Amino acid sequence: FYGVQYYELLQKEHRIMLRAEAEARDQQIKRMNAQAAAREAQMKMLRYQLNPHFLCNTLNAINALIECEESEKAQEMSVKLSQFLRHSLDNIPNTKITLESEINALNLYLQIEKIRFEDRLRLDFDIQQGAENALVPSLLLQPIIENSMKHAIAKCEDGGTISLSAAINGSTLQLKISDTGPGIKIGKSKLQSVFGRGVGLKNTDERLKMLYGSHYIFNLNTVPNGGLQTEIHIPYEPVAKD
Repeated sequence: FYGVQYYELLQKEHRIMLRAEAEARDQQIKRMNAQAAAREAQMKMLRYQLNPHFLCNTLNAINALIECEESEKAQEMSVKLSQFLRHSLDNIPNTKITLESEINALNLYLQIEKIRFEDRLRLDFDIQQGAENALVPSLLLQPIIENSMKHAIAKCEDGGTISLSAAINGSTLQLKISDTGPGIKIGKSKLQSVFGRGVGLKNTDERLKMLYGSHYIFNLNTVPNGGLQTEIHIPYEPVAKD
């Protein structure tokens, strides 16, 4: 009797071990798939971090400044372009940094555009106290702002305003980016088809999905002044203190 009981117990433990090994293999496959998706997303990020349209416009602007003998402005733009490109290449897109660091990186890009557009580019940043310490994906804001530059500021004779707000609501970090361009109501399923804005926005949506699963919001809507507003809600993760 005890021999039979021992044998059945051994068989049961063996089945449990086999199920555990199968689950471990499934988890390993999921991790491998996630890593492959991360690498693919990183490649897509690099594709628009070094946006040829942006680089072409910046280099043409530098050349124009040289022709106008405004060497100081040309030198300033060259230095800021170098700083921005180095930041883009040195930072892994799927890492998380503080919102403060993300905005500092964004300002490297905007300083270049500010030299190009001067008073035509107006900025309105409203960062709630404490939100600057929240962790966000590296280079999350730049492609969204770049779309606003191309489709709102550059196409309007009087330029326009780009607004950024950040606030903490309970366990959620809420980000809003808006411009004063033409704008249009759009859903996730149509991100790729509107005004050529799709590459950066669709890629951002994919990154957020990869990092947060279903625990995020990424919406685009027209604001009253006609511009486009991008709203991002992600879990609030404060930076760990030493």
